[in-house]
Amino acid sequence: MFLLSWLARCGAPAVTAALLLSGLAGSAHAKEAPTPTPALAEVALSELPAQAQETHRLVLAGGPFPYGKDGVVFGNRERLLPRKARGFYREYTVKTPGARDRGARRLICGGTPPTAPEVCYYTDDHYASFKRIRAEAAR
Repeated sequence: MFLLSWLARCGAPAVTAALLLSGLAGSAHAKEAPTPTPALAEVALSELPAQAQETHRLVLAGGPFPYGKDGVVFGNRERLLPRKARGFYREYTVKTPGARDRGARRLICGGTPPTAPEVCYYTDDHYASFKRIRAEAAR
């Protein structure tokens, strides 16, 4: 109540200043535009480690995969990949020699069916960065 009577006494300039200071001014139409997905580096499948190439072959064949979590939906929470509907992306473990666990390397492939992905990405740092795998001509 005190605030309303103060605003009434001070007039329009004070109201504007108060709104600006409180962060309320313009909030109705100052929604942030969605941030565009940064351009990703590209890499040829043949340039990836042999283990990534093997995982890609397994994706195309539909398995069998060595890890129980292979093929689960990748949520793209980092928002580094282009936005797609939930369920578009799936993740697959790329074996890391000497690792006692799944390691940090993954293939993320998107599209339906999963055995014919529209696009695949490689990360060797557990989703901190991605490289888009370039399609290569059939040999």
